[in-house]
Amino acid sequence: MKKAPTPEILATRLLQDVVVRASLEKKLLEGKKLRVKLGMDPTAPDLHLGHAVALRLLKRFQDAGHTIIFIIGDYTARIGDPSGKSKTRPQLDPAAIDANAKTYFKQVGKVLDVSRAEIHYNSEWLSKLGFEDLIKLAGQFTVARILERDDFAKRLKTNTEISCHELLYPMMQAQDSVAIEADVEVGGTDQTFNMLAGRELQKKLGLPEQDVITVPLLVGLDGEQKMSKSLNNYIGLAESAEDMYGKLMSIPDRLLPQYFALCTNMTDAEVENIGRVLLADDVNPRDLKMQLAKTVTALYHDEKVAEGAEQHFVKVFQRKEIPEDVPVIHVKKETLLASDLLVATGLAVSKTEARRLIEQKGMKVDGVVITDPNMSLAIGKNGVLIQKGKRHFVRAMK
Repeated sequence: MKKAPTPEILATRLLQDVVVRASLEKKLLEGKKLRVKLGMDPTAPDLHLGHAVALRLLKRFQDAGHTIIFIIGDYTARIGDPSGKSKTRPQLDPAAIDANAKTYFKQVGKVLDVSRAEIHYNSEWLSKLGFEDLIKLAGQFTVARILERDDFAKRLKTNTEISCHELLYPMMQAQDSVAIEADVEVGGTDQTFNMLAGRELQKKLGLPEQDVITVPLLVGLDGEQKMSKSLNNYIGLAESAEDMYGKLMSIPDRLLPQYFALCTNMTDAEVENIGRVLLADDVNPRDLKMQLAKTVTALYHDEKVAEGAEQHFVKVFQRKEIPEDVPVIHVKKETLLASDLLVATGLAVSKTEARRLIEQKGMKVDGVVITDPNMSLAIGKNGVLIQKGKRHFVRAMK
């Protein structure tokens, strides 16, 4: 018997696995218009390139005429997803969650057409659940099933606490799928347990079961762990072109094939060629990084802006020149301590951060590295040029 062709929408390197593939392929080949769900908790104000892998897969569904449902997990964020965590997450303040959530619309719009998507906060239905409703929801799952997840199992083995409220997280994510009648849910491979919980709940309630698509996890700037807001190893979608370009230039060489595969629209053949070129003796990985940085920056800004970011990088980091458009910040005093000057110019948000930067030799004044946070610095008639790290310049003037 001849096997049915794989739908074009699933023929992509952005996809890791499908549960159940035969079910989803059948729906697509029959032309069914699907409700495709992606949920993200606003635990920080930034979405990053790791999130964009799933968003770019959703764009394939959107371009094919399917309905995208983007769920902002303002209620699940109050618990914090325990996936991959070795200890209980600190609970976020609702005001911080709301502030973070407001930034998501514009960032999602860098990839999806938000005017053609459904966008929901899961507080729309989760906040309405009474204690009786919660008992009914919890009654659909067993403790043994919840504790099957790897992160909980590991914590049990090491006698690390598991708070009761964490057990609710997969149930709440499952309820999201019921509330919006999801046909498909998309998420990283670390979300497999939570997404399968949605299938389980739908089945027990006599509803059609959603198919689950997992996408690969993009490794972060540290070169070891997945890109994550909590690990601060990420490249934000809303970052300036100069920062995005500069961060992409900092990734380890070995990650180049993965970043070309998951963060660009290059063809499979072109990505495979990158891997071969990287092994050649006469190739400088820096040249490939510049190609990657410009390509990705153009996706989230535009070609002209990406070219400007590249020129900025070459001038500041390769030629070690000072940018022409250094912002000027006026300060109130003629003399300030080094740590106070970083805060006054906005290069540090607190004296604690300023001290840490200076102690790590992350501050230069007129090209001289400052190592003492309590060093007194005179602003002078012409001001002083302050550099934080490699990318940030400010001229302080009285």
